[in-house]
Amino acid sequence: MRKPLPPIVISLGGSLVVPEEVNVRFLKAFKKLITQQLRRGQRFILIVGGGRICRRYQRAAREITKLTSEDLDWLGIHATRLNAHLLRTIFRKQAYPQIITDRKKINSKIRSAIIVAAGFKPGSSTDYDAVLLAKAYGANTILNLSNIDWVYDADPRKHKNATPIKKMHWPTLLKLVGTRWDPGAHVPFDPVASKWAARWGMKVIITRGSDLANLRKLLLGQPAKGTVITHA
Repeated sequence: MRKPLPPIVISLGGSLVVPEEVNVRFLKAFKKLITQQLRRGQRFILIVGGGRICRRYQRAAREITKLTSEDLDWLGIHATRLNAHLLRTIFRKQAYPQIITDRKKINSKIRSAIIVAAGFKPGSSTDYDAVLLAKAYGANTILNLSNIDWVYDADPRKHKNATPIKKMHWPTLLKLVGTRWDPGAHVPFDPVASKWAARWGMKVIITRGSDLANLRKLLLGQPAKGTVITHA
């Protein structure tokens, strides 16, 4: 019996799923694309962030009381789990019936076409959880779907002349994101995740998640938009 291919890990920004309201149009198109790729024999691990739901809860709580970093993280983690339940429901015919929410529950023997995961514990984001999942399931590439086409050398919202960086090495990204995790921080890839992805020699591609035509190209191994971060 032929050994199944390693899954493709997709880290899905929560604001793609729920920008203001649940983005039904995006989710329908995303489901169609992933289902097409399943027919090609690809398998997927989908891990979803908390996005704006997370930030709204964090902001509201901060207005009422003083919070610790752990408080903020737990609000975010539970937001990711709500989004993950939505994804698992959408893919219920193909997905493993339980959402992975704990490092101890990672089981590399799971052979479901889709595994859905959410936030694990305080101290990092779902980017780090995606790295742990990729390591456990033998996937060397993580597709990080965010709200930018590329990583830039400056914030493109503030600097019109910001230049996209098409290829980076981990030391360059680590200088950009720092070494400490800040709940709710806007960084291309979580500092904790970056450290371990660099140590394990992983490849991460950061690209705009709403551009599903571009995502399809990436899944097919075709030239596409996205900053490719590698060890060397």
